[in-house]
Amino acid sequence: MPTPIVLLTRLLLFWLLGTTVLWADPGVLVVMNSASGVESLTRDQVVNIFLGRFRQLPNGMPALPIDQPADQPLKATFYQRLVNKQLAEIRAYWARLVFSGKTTPPRQAETPEQVLQWLAENPGAVAYLDTDPPSQVRIVFVLSAAP
Repeated sequence: MPTPIVLLTRLLLFWLLGTTVLWADPGVLVVMNSASGVESLTRDQVVNIFLGRFRQLPNGMPALPIDQPADQPLKATFYQRLVNKQLAEIRAYWARLVFSGKTTPPRQAETPEQVLQWLAENPGAVAYLDTDPPSQVRIVFVLSAAP
């Protein structure tokens, strides 16, 4: 029969493993309207779409990147994982580009629900979520916490 120390050690180990699974980060889901015809995107394509370098999707359809509301922590997480930049750096990046007239920033949603609405209404819409998307939306890339 195991000693109390062994039992306590096993219990602690199982508890730690259980909390790790509970807190596992599924990543930020980059999603598109299912009608877009795009099955997947690469990390570089996602970067280029959200930083205004690409105005078209790989299939030639106009790209419509959609940002989460500014007050949503998901927005900061997305840009940190995508390009390792803070939101202040992203705002400064867009201020320079808008001032020079080179391109326009992603469309800014006012609510997370509006992101889903725009995704449903626009075949070229590209957005990011932290929850499973509805059926009319396809996951095209996952930004995981690990590099």
